[in-house]
Amino acid sequence: MRSRSSVNKKIITLDELREKSERLRSAGKRVIATNGCFDILHVGHVRYLAAARKLGDVLVVGLNGDNSVCQLKGEGRPINREQDRAEVLAALESVDYVTIFPELRATNFLRAAQPAIYAKGGDYTPDTLDPKERAVLEKFGTRIEIIPFEKGYSTSQLLTRIGEG
Repeated sequence: MRSRSSVNKKIITLDELREKSERLRSAGKRVIATNGCFDILHVGHVRYLAAARKLGDVLVVGLNGDNSVCQLKGEGRPINREQDRAEVLAALESVDYVTIFPELRATNFLRAAQPAIYAKGGDYTPDTLDPKERAVLEKFGTRIEIIPFEKGYSTSQLLTRIGEG
């Protein structure tokens, strides 16, 4: 298991992400970006992140902050605080860096990452992406990859099952 300090080194600010992404691109590395709430991490998330990582050299994950999760998912969410969610994500071998962003949309995260590839789950299509996010991706020539959902895995379903238990 990774030590807490090695995991915490993977949790970086937006400014640090901008610098690291620039260095990685200059070194010829392909940066992959994805984002989400990742409130209660489950095997569907783990498989999704592993598939995203295989698309390039470095996977950066934009993590919605607590306030944006509450706005997106409703009262009572997130279950886990942003720092805890970031640490769990950073502990995954497939994840190279995690950046928490406070906004509802990942626009500033994507602007900082300037990824070669942007991975999203099967519940998205390029047409359903936020127009501002899509504009940033187009500006940098980022390829959008949709990774199929793992059927039977969802945080909402998990919370329902926990409530029934």
